[in-house]
Amino acid sequence: MANTPVTNYTDDNIKTIEGVEHIRLRPGMYIGRLGDGSKEGDGIYVLLKEIVDNSIDEYAMGFGKQVQINIENDEVSVRDFGRGIPLDSVIKATSILNTGGKFDDKAFKKSVGLNGVGTKAVNALSESFYVCSHRDGECSWARFERGELKDSGRGETKEKNGTLVVFKPDSMMFSKFSYNMDYVRTMVKNYSYLKKGLTLVFNGESYKSENGLLDLVNENLSETPLYPPIHLEGEDIEIVLSHGNAYGENISSFVNGQNTRDGGTHLAAYREAVAKTLKEFFKKNYDPVDCRQGIVGAISIQIQEPNFEGQTKTKLGSTYMWEKQVKGKDGVLTTDIGPTIRSFVNDFISKNLNNYLTIHKELQPVIEEKIKASQKEREEISSIQKKTRERNKRANVYNRKLRDCRFHFNDKVTEKTADDIERSSIFITEGDSASGTITKVRNANNQAVFSLRGKPINCYKESRKKVAENEELNLLISALGVEDDLENLRYNNIIVATDADDDGMHIRMLVLTFIMKYYPDLIRRGHVHILQTPLFRVRNKKATKYCYSIDEKEAAVKELKTGVEITRFKGLGEISSNEFVDFIGENMRLDPVKLSDEESISDIMSFYMGDNTIERQNFIRENLRSEEELEDVNI
Repeated sequence: MANTPVTNYTDDNIKTIEGVEHIRLRPGMYIGRLGDGSKEGDGIYVLLKEIVDNSIDEYAMGFGKQVQINIENDEVSVRDFGRGIPLDSVIKATSILNTGGKFDDKAFKKSVGLNGVGTKAVNALSESFYVCSHRDGECSWARFERGELKDSGRGETKEKNGTLVVFKPDSMMFSKFSYNMDYVRTMVKNYSYLKKGLTLVFNGESYKSENGLLDLVNENLSETPLYPPIHLEGEDIEIVLSHGNAYGENISSFVNGQNTRDGGTHLAAYREAVAKTLKEFFKKNYDPVDCRQGIVGAISIQIQEPNFEGQTKTKLGSTYMWEKQVKGKDGVLTTDIGPTIRSFVNDFISKNLNNYLTIHKELQPVIEEKIKASQKEREEISSIQKKTRERNKRANVYNRKLRDCRFHFNDKVTEKTADDIERSSIFITEGDSASGTITKVRNANNQAVFSLRGKPINCYKESRKKVAENEELNLLISALGVEDDLENLRYNNIIVATDADDDGMHIRMLVLTFIMKYYPDLIRRGHVHILQTPLFRVRNKKATKYCYSIDEKEAAVKELKTGVEITRFKGLGEISSNEFVDFIGENMRLDPVKLSDEESISDIMSFYMGDNTIERQNFIRENLRSEEELEDVNI
C-alpha cells in the first residue's frame, strides 16, 4: 500500500465561515453553475431572477403594478413599487443569511425565491450591490462590495413606495461574463404571462399580458394547431392545451412564476391527467402516448413552500400542494399536508377538460382523429422497430456500437446523485477511429460512446416507416432509452461529436434532423450539444496551445512568436489520445443546440435539409469559410 502523508488534525483545522463568505466560497450550492452568460442556466441569470422574484412576490401579494428592469454594461437595476423592505431591516435582509420576510406565510404566501438566501447570494456574488427601500416618505439604503457593507444611510424621499436594487456580478467569480438580452427578454415575457395585469419594463420596452398562459401558447405557436387552444383557470392552477401535427410534446411548466424547464411532479401530473381524461371521455383504452402525441400546452400552479431539485429551481420535487408544521392542543408539533399535486392537477383537469369538451362538441372528432392517427402510426412503427431490434440483437451489433458507462451498468441502482445524473453523457460519433479515441480517454464512470456507421438517412426526406427500418437510428434510440417515453432518457447530455470537415458537418446535420423531427423536446430541454474540438495545434519548444478558430490560432502564433509549428486537425482520429483527454473533460467546449417554442421545426428542416434553394445557397456563401482559409498557416 502506498505511503500516505500524515496530516495533523487539530482544533486549528476547524473553521467557521460567517455570513456571505460561505456563498463566495461555495457559490454552486446557492446558484448552481457560474458560467459566463452563454447558457440560460448560468449564474448571472439566477442572480437577476432572484431580485426580480422578490418584485414578483410583491405583486402576487397585491402591491405594485409595475417592475422596471434595466441592464447596461452588465450592470442590473430592478425597481418595483411594492411595500418596500422594512426600513430597519434593509441591511439585515440583504446580507445576513436565513433572514427575510418569506418565512412568514402571512407576508408572503406563495413565493418562489430562495427563502432567506436569494438576495444575500446576489449581494455576495456582486462586485457592487446597492439597495434602497422607499416607504411612506422615508428611505433606507445600503451599499456593498462583494458582500461587505461599505456605506448606508436613511432619510426622506419623494419617490413611491418600493425597492430599488442595483448590482453588477463579480468578474472575479463570473469570468468574462455577458448578459444575453434574448435570454432576459424571454424571462421577462414569461413573467408577464404568469402574472396577468403586471407590467414589466425591460430596457424601455413594456410587456403585459391580459390572457396569461393562453397568450404564451398563442404567441409561441410555430405551426397552426388542429384546434384553438383550450384555456382553463382555477384557484392556484392554469392550463392550456391543444394538439398539432409535429412529433413529441411541447409543454411549458411553471411553479409560482418559476419556469421549471425540467418539469417535475406538476408536469408529470398534467401529462397523466390529460391522457386519462381523454381516454375516459372517449371511453376508449387509448395509449397515453397517443393521447399526448403532438400536444402543445402549458401548466402553471401556485403552491406553498415549493421544494425544487437544485438551487436553480428548474424541476419541481414537491409532492403536496402545501406542507406545514401545526402545534396541537397538547403542544406537540405535527405535519399538516394538503392534497397531493398529482390529485390536485388530476381532479382539476378531469372535471374542467371534460366539461369543456362536452360543451365544445366540434373539438371531439378533431382530437379523437388525432389520437387514432397517432395510434395507427405508432403500432406500425413499433412492429418494424421490434423486428429491427431483434435482428440487431441476434447480430450482436448493439454491443459493438455502444460503449456504455458504469453509471448504467446496473440501471436498477437508484442511489444516483443529482451530480451523477447531471454529468451522465453520451457521445454520438462517426467511425471506429473517432469513437476509439474518445473511448480510450473518456471518463468511463459517466461518459458513454455510440459509434455511427456511415451517414444516417435524411429523416426530413424519408417516411416515418423508412426511418423505423433504419438499423443505425433504431440502435441510437435504444441506446438513449427513449423508445417509449422521454422521461426514460438514460443520459443528461447528448453530445454530437463529428469531424471538422464536410462529411462530419453533414453527419452532424443528419443526426440533428433526426432528433429535431422526432424528439424535439430533447433539444427544448437542453439535452443536446455539439462538441467543439480544436481546429489547430500551435506550439513551439516551450508551449502548446489548442485553437478552435482562425482568430484563436492567430493570437496563439503572436503569443508564441518564434519556432512555431501549426497543425490543422480535420478528424477526431487525428488527435492523439493523450491530447484528446483535455477536450472531453471538465473544460470541454459544448455548443448547446437550441430550439425556441416559436421556431418552426418544419421550416428549419426545410431550409437546411430540403431542396437546394437560392436562400440556402446565399446563406452558405455568406457564412462559409473555405478550406483554403483554414489551411492558410503562413505567419
